[in-house]
Amino acid sequence: MKSKSDQARIKANFSQAKVLVIDDSDDHWLLIKKAMQACLSEVTVVRAATVEQALDWLSDWQTQEWELPKLILQDLYVPERENGWALLRAIKGMPAPLNQIPIVMLSSSMSSHDIMDAYKLGVSSYLTKPSSYEEWIAYFQELRVYWWETVSLPPLQFSV
Repeated sequence: MKSKSDQARIKANFSQAKVLVIDDSDDHWLLIKKAMQACLSEVTVVRAATVEQALDWLSDWQTQEWELPKLILQDLYVPERENGWALLRAIKGMPAPLNQIPIVMLSSSMSSHDIMDAYKLGVSSYLTKPSSYEEWIAYFQELRVYWWETVSLPPLQFSV
């Protein structure tokens, strides 16, 4: 049984929880959306299919604390690897609090260079994309436990 402080932390993590999913694959998006609805029904999921769309969403949300995602799931290949690296650098170069949002890199690549580069550029986690719906469900169940029920997310601090 979770303590009252654990329950309060979990409730705070879910408060106005939003995830920005940056993935150009319609097939992956459908799997992600369906699995997230099954495992994280309390979370609003917003998709950006292009680098430009992701940057537009983040720019629009920049001054609206209630709109900021608590987590970004970013595909490395959007559609090319170089685009993914450029997007990651752009997000990490944005003013606070945007550059403080945890980013989980999703990729089909298991290249040790991609993994090392992702961490060097500031991702919180690097995960290889699952290949079946059942694996996506397992992935999002674990994501729920870790990012919403275990960690304490810091309040995002706006610069003035």
